[in-house]
Amino acid sequence: MSDALDIALRLVAVFVVFLVFPLVIGQTEHKVMAHMQGRLGPMYAGGFHGWAQLVADGVKFAQKEDIVPAGADRRIFQLAPAVALLPYLLVLVAIPIGPHNAVGQALDAGIFFVLAVMGVGVLGSLMAGWASANKFSLLGGLRTAAQLLAYELPMLLAAASVAMAAGTLSLPGIIEAFHWWWVPWQIVGGVVFFTAGLAELQRPPFDMPVADSEIIFGAYTEYTGLRFALFLLAEYAGIVVLCALTSVLFLGGWHGPFGADGLGWLWTLLKTVILAFGVIWLRVTYPRLREDQLQKLAWTVLIPLALAQIALTGVVKVVISS
Repeated sequence: MSDALDIALRLVAVFVVFLVFPLVIGQTEHKVMAHMQGRLGPMYAGGFHGWAQLVADGVKFAQKEDIVPAGADRRIFQLAPAVALLPYLLVLVAIPIGPHNAVGQALDAGIFFVLAVMGVGVLGSLMAGWASANKFSLLGGLRTAAQLLAYELPMLLAAASVAMAAGTLSLPGIIEAFHWWWVPWQIVGGVVFFTAGLAELQRPPFDMPVADSEIIFGAYTEYTGLRFALFLLAEYAGIVVLCALTSVLFLGGWHGPFGADGLGWLWTLLKTVILAFGVIWLRVTYPRLREDQLQKLAWTVLIPLALAQIALTGVVKVVISS
């Protein structure tokens, strides 16, 4: 009975994080972009500092008509938002937030699990583009597929470097093996991992699949109301997952300067929030890459850097063991 209760409490905690944190990221993005770009709209709703902007957005999406194009593959069209969103819920189950087994479910091959399931989330965009019976949506879906193929490899290679250094595929095991002197020689892998993750999420400046100036809104062009809101929620959930994974793999997770006991979850949260702020900052700082520039960055920059990081990790491991 106690085991069943423990599992239930862990799943409830993961579900609460899944429901709350992406909304917090979305609200924060409104406010940060408003300050950085001098936008008045997000500061207006509700009075003080536009506190009701998120509520206003939710009401707006709920009131919009749910339209399915006449030529669309109805079942695939309706299923795509769920396929884009739910994988991130599964990934959160495996991400540790603190010591003493503070994780939904510890997995021996946790790093393989989270990367594989994150790749499934991109299929939602492919399904949406294919099923919409719209040429702009199809082009967005094709760009999504090309981006996934290009950036999945450097992301996997960068994560493999950390697994080599720790000698385990378990996410809690990687954190337990972490030492602060890892940061300087794993930082290149961290940058590669984070950059590739942003590209898979189609976040600026890697948002060519949803380039509004070229293909309206890519694979999501025909979506309205709550189905469109689910795609936006999937994007923000992806930001939470990417930032949490980066903090776990490359920044020591729950390790902090004052010890982990009791404050471990706070250090994980702090690192995740700082990285999420960086994601928002990048959106308002850099212009969108062209499709050829986007592919060139992956194949000629990120993949060689990830391979060099693996080679460096191998050398360091040999030197340490000898």
